[in-house]
Amino acid sequence: MCGISGVMSLDGRPVSALAERLNLMNQLQAHRGPDGEGRWMHPFAVVGLGHRRLSIIDVAMGAQPMRDTASGCIISYNGEVYNYRELREEIGAAEFRTDSDTEVILRAWLRWGPSCVERLRGMFAFTIWDPREGTLFCARDRFGVKPFYYTEHQGLFHFASEAKALLPFLPSVETNVDGLRDYLAFQLCLAGKTMFNRVHELPAGHTLTLKNGSISVKRYWEVFFELDFTHTSRWFEERTKELLDDSIGMHLRADVPVGAYISGGIDSGIIATLAAEQQAETVGFTGTFAMGADYDETRYAHDVANAANIPLHIRTITVDDFIRDIGTVMHHLDYPVAGPGSFSQFEVSGLAAQHRKVVLGGQGGDEIFGGYTRYLIAYFEQCIKAAIDGTSQNGNFVVNYESIIPNLSSLRNYKPLLQEFWRDGLFAPMNERYFRLINRAPQLADTIRWNEIGAYSPFNTFLEIFDGGNVQKDSYFDRMTHFDFKTLLPALLHVEDRMSMAHGLEARVPMLDHPLVEFAATIPADIKFTNGELKRSLMQIARGVLPTSVVERTDKMGFPTPFIEWARGDAKEYVFDLLSSSNAQCRQYVDNKRVLEMVEREPKFGRNLWAVFSLELWQQTFHDVVQPFNPTVAMSTPAFVPALLSVAA
Repeated sequence: MCGISGVMSLDGRPVSALAERLNLMNQLQAHRGPDGEGRWMHPFAVVGLGHRRLSIIDVAMGAQPMRDTASGCIISYNGEVYNYRELREEIGAAEFRTDSDTEVILRAWLRWGPSCVERLRGMFAFTIWDPREGTLFCARDRFGVKPFYYTEHQGLFHFASEAKALLPFLPSVETNVDGLRDYLAFQLCLAGKTMFNRVHELPAGHTLTLKNGSISVKRYWEVFFELDFTHTSRWFEERTKELLDDSIGMHLRADVPVGAYISGGIDSGIIATLAAEQQAETVGFTGTFAMGADYDETRYAHDVANAANIPLHIRTITVDDFIRDIGTVMHHLDYPVAGPGSFSQFEVSGLAAQHRKVVLGGQGGDEIFGGYTRYLIAYFEQCIKAAIDGTSQNGNFVVNYESIIPNLSSLRNYKPLLQEFWRDGLFAPMNERYFRLINRAPQLADTIRWNEIGAYSPFNTFLEIFDGGNVQKDSYFDRMTHFDFKTLLPALLHVEDRMSMAHGLEARVPMLDHPLVEFAATIPADIKFTNGELKRSLMQIARGVLPTSVVERTDKMGFPTPFIEWARGDAKEYVFDLLSSSNAQCRQYVDNKRVLEMVEREPKFGRNLWAVFSLELWQQTFHDVVQPFNPTVAMSTPAFVPALLSVAA
């Protein structure tokens, strides 16, 4: 786990101040690799690679950038390839001079070229300079666990693990309005956009090749929902368990001990418990708020830990932590994404980093197996429609009205969402209804200066993903989970990566092992969602490994953060000061006078205030302070780009 960066000339001319550029990017990503740093520069300064290292595998010999002497190829890599031992044997162990997975990728490139990515099992973002053809080859893992950003400006191609490392090389820091519209609708960006103009994200499962000044981006992996109607639910459950055990075994490969997050929910509980069966020194980490039962899941986390004999470390998070750290959280996020859980994750990651360098998490279970309550809301409407139309028994994707009634009690706390969802009618096409269910923009109302944003509609991009050709149109459940898999999951992984790496901690996600994900895509919706029970396949596994108190709970909260209560209470002065500053009161896209009026009326677990509060925090963190790179200024002092470097240090 590391931070990578680099720059390449698009016109073949030497890159001015190449060493200074690499040093600056390394400085801005120092938190990603506290164990070492390196850089490599082409003798004619047409390309250079930077690296910050967190040592996990082959601690002594895995320094980067790593060069193959015979070919001259050189790699800068971030991540973990869990099947590196198997690939090493396939390539020929005698050829290797280290035990690192970095060298495995480099030699896989020499053996198989661009198709090497198809053989890698794990999380990764890397770039390889191949002098034989003057090619810079970049790749990102199938799910986007590891980040990769790039920008083109003034004949130069810069790339880095984090967007902030690219900002000094832009002419100015500006908001990407299309990315902003995505964010207002979903609290995340779609289709490779970011919130910064000129900064692009290489999509998950894609490669980027730069040669002769031309950039080519290609997809190398996709998940196809080719459903298997020949096997029973029991067979699917047993096979899922086998693949999950295998994935966890691979994810435990490290030359340092591995810990696990334990939230008190199903996904993290399964991962931690199965990990403890394979690794005796597993320890667990969780967080809580001393604000009553609505913000405390530690009783369930204790149940999981005690049953699996896992020592549990708990971080009690306070409003003082929020006031002190929320600016740092935004610095590490680079731009707003997802909800206030990023702050909570930051605090628990800090706790975990005190005890371990690697930690396992449960990300992916909800998107792969279908665990979000909104799926039940959307299906409930479609079941009513099918019952009225007399079509509830048609096709292979039957989840009828009668079967889901026993599980409707789980919607008890979602009445406000149901009211909003049904306010504009019922029974429209499935894609329109799901967009209506997840679109948050209408709730922001007059806090946004909509006339300044322009005509781009997130709905069109939404349709391209929701109606993708890799999902069968009759399966509403698969279409919903697939959209979240392609959009929400990368946003959550963005948070997972940045909040862990802020503390030099490597977070691994065993649910996102591509053999497991590809298998899960073959499970029919009526098995994943049997009788309206969300995440049925995982629930059956959970019944065999987790305490009954955890399996049968109906109040899983997803690590709620008391942001609204703090904003109205002990953090009110901080929040009001931030939103009342002279800069805040004259933003182009957000009317912060209206935002201040939201504070008292926002629901306890609402996300609208957080969405616009985060935008202002982002503006102050980046737009108001970042200075452009000046190659004539010496880079020996961290006073350059002072706000960014002071936090990074």
